Amino acid sequence: MSWIPFKIGQPKKQIVPKTVERDFEREYGKLQQLEEQTRRLQKDMKKSTDADLAMSKSAVKISLDLLSNPLCEQDQDLLNMVTALDTAMKRMDAFNQEKVNQIQKTVIEPLKKFGSVFPSLNMAVKRREQALQDYRRLQAKVEKYEEKEKTGPVLAKLHQAREELRPVREDFEAKNRQLLEEMPRFYGSRLDYFQPSFESLIRAQVRPPGALPLGLLYTAHATPCHPHWKGGLAILRKDRAPTPGKALKEFIPLPESQAQRLGDPVCC
Repeated sequence: MSWIPFKIGQPKKQIVPKTVERDFEREYGKLQQLEEQTRRLQKDMKKSTDADLAMSKSAVKISLDLLSNPLCEQDQDLLNMVTALDTAMKRMDAFNQEKVNQIQKTVIEPLKKFGSVFPSLNMAVKRREQALQDYRRLQAKVEKYEEKEKTGPVLAKLHQAREELRPVREDFEAKNRQLLEEMPRFYGSRLDYFQPSFESLIRAQVRPPGALPLGLLYTAHATPCHPHWKGGLAILRKDRAPTPGKALKEFIPLPESQAQRLGDPVCC
């Protein structure tokens, strides 16, 4: 990340400790991996729901084709069986559509919202890198004048270079400190953000006989739930960071044993 192809104009002094740079690269690397995994998960979830709908639509088409077959007109028993099949396939298609709508609201859209954070995060890292380059350039300039003979003009230029260096150094240190504090928080809060989504995904697959319509299992990602997410990352601001959802206890009726196994959703 901080690789420098040419050493011209670089300071001799190590202005950022190697341990700090290693910590920064480790934390940013984890977030880059998380960004890729989030993008891949969103893409796979979309493929899964599309395939689910395509399967049930195909089943409905098959049952309709069977109903229009002349054999059904000649055999009442066969007609009754195919009619029952057609009814079952249409019910399955309706359930799949409802399930896919639920997954879209409680999983895919939150994934998309979570992924929208990363461009701003990457921009903040680029600003930090630019500040570091400016810091190195001005530090090298100060060192150059410090090595020269201390004449009046050199001392004046040295003073001016130090004055230019001070705000740049403070700007870099502030950006670096903020990112080092907030990147681990952002990474650590991912489980709190996605847990309601994954609970909703599990419950969307379960519909015992006689259950009420799925409805809205969760009001996904509507209210702050985790302290690290209140207002999003400070470096992002402008309400661009997502907020985790708060699960509502409005679930599909489950058999008592299943309800005990799944338990209540964990949230604040």
